[in-house]
Amino acid sequence: MKLVIAVVQGADAEPLLASLTERGHRATQINSAGGFLRERNVTLLVGVQDEHVAEVQEIVRNNCHSRTRFVNPLMPIVEPGEFYIPNPVEVLVGGATMFVVTIERYERLGIA
Repeated sequence: MKLVIAVVQGADAEPLLASLTERGHRATQINSAGGFLRERNVTLLVGVQDEHVAEVQEIVRNNCHSRTRFVNPLMPIVEPGEFYIPNPVEVLVGGATMFVVTIERYERLGIA
């Protein structure tokens, strides 16, 4: 059994969860924030049998898209009286970061 950990943009999370559920996969959603842009991310934990890992990866690939954003860089340190207006920088965001790890043991507690 494997645990697929997918870190995706917040905008891609709902369609991804719907696609995973439609295909019979359960996922646990953890809200997180990215370090560079400080935007909302979602980390999904999906436990699957080994033979379903490729299917989950394909679902993530089909639902998580990269997009271009313009961001203002951090202001440099300037001398008093100096004025600096940074130009927005184009960055590529989105897609997904995925980790697949082996599950040593799996239990569902409290389920009759």
